[in-house]
Amino acid sequence: MTLSAVALLGLIAWTLLLVVLLVSQRGLWVLSGKMAVNAFRADGSNAPSAFGQRLVRAHANCLENLPLQAGVLLYAMVTAQTALTDPLALTLLAARLIQSFMHLLSTHPLFVWLRFVAFFAQVLILIWWLLQLSGLAG
Repeated sequence: MTLSAVALLGLIAWTLLLVVLLVSQRGLWVLSGKMAVNAFRADGSNAPSAFGQRLVRAHANCLENLPLQAGVLLYAMVTAQTALTDPLALTLLAARLIQSFMHLLSTHPLFVWLRFVAFFAQVLILIWWLLQLSGLAG
């Protein structure tokens, strides 16, 4: 298995783990009577805790970015060009995990900056890969 495949599976597994956490948390809220089963807003703005709101946002952010990340990684795999994506594949996954952890931990400005740096690293990696895969990088 290439590092690109490991990263792809890691990105999917992380997003799935956030879904499980979200469903579990919401299930506990419903069973404990804190919220009605039909009261959840899609953006998490009415969650009974700040962590619940951040969890919804972290999950949504993973879903927003997964198509781009998966698309590039899958393209590299299908075209047998993982030699171009493998060197930074685990860095992309690590940056995604860091971004999500910062999202889950706090909205303090330091954590927001760290989250942004991790996000920006992912964007730069994707741009670099696209340049390489298209043959535009020297």
